[in-house]
Amino acid sequence: MTVTDPTISDPVMVDEEETRRARARRIERIAKWVLPVVMMGLTLLVWDRIVVWNEIPHYILPGPRLVFATLVEDWAMLFDALLVTLQITLMALAVAVIGGVGLAVLFTQSRWIEMSFYPYAVILQVTPVVSIAPLIFIYVENRMAGLLICAWIVAFFPVLANTTLGLNSADHNLRDLFRIYGATRWQRLRFLQLPSALPYFLGGLRIAGGLSLIGAVVAEYVAGTGGIGSGLAFRILEAGYRLNIPRMFAALFLIAATGVVIFAGLSFLSHMLLRKWHESAMQGST
Repeated sequence: MTVTDPTISDPVMVDEEETRRARARRIERIAKWVLPVVMMGLTLLVWDRIVVWNEIPHYILPGPRLVFATLVEDWAMLFDALLVTLQITLMALAVAVIGGVGLAVLFTQSRWIEMSFYPYAVILQVTPVVSIAPLIFIYVENRMAGLLICAWIVAFFPVLANTTLGLNSADHNLRDLFRIYGATRWQRLRFLQLPSALPYFLGGLRIAGGLSLIGAVVAEYVAGTGGIGSGLAFRILEAGYRLNIPRMFAALFLIAATGVVIFAGLSFLSHMLLRKWHESAMQGST
């Protein structure tokens, strides 16, 4: 009589299980790209049918084909406006990263500095930028600088908060080990805290990327000045005054597409920096 050890797995069953998991991973990778495209196509189709079946005038709700035609026709003007909005967005994001990371490092180096300044960072975050933007444009003569400050206020706090959390989340056992070996404060920051904070910082960076775009658009709405150097927000306001609703939708599409590109770019950066050593990126790549 032969007794089978239940702890020994059947090689055939193991191979079948691995094949099933590999197939599921392939399907998931394909679906991650196909499903959003299918849903977008269905949304555009439903939108177009609603406009046609209900005979909605274009100055109330234009169809997607008219919006696309307007985007092509007004591309030169809208692209110039996009460059202005994008310039403000990227500059605000860069300043938010520099200021947020620098202040987070100071907070972790001195508890007194954190207790002194962190409440003011929270105040900036919870105060709607729409309410303080008019004051900014009163006291700041340069329009571009005013737009930059408004966008920076919105994007600054996620970088600061996430980086501070990451710097304070270094493993306490490793902290003790560094202390035992007599590591200096700079060595602990460089070799322990900064690597530990990188995933947190990148998470805050993805949030700040979208918020900087939102801040730039809101600031342009509040500024409300036209002419050379006008961004997409002003083009939307201008199109609304003229009842050029297709142009409004075209500008809105460019804003949404810009936000998606910024988020995708920052997500790719996060993946490239973390894929070889951090669990979040390693799991996402399997």
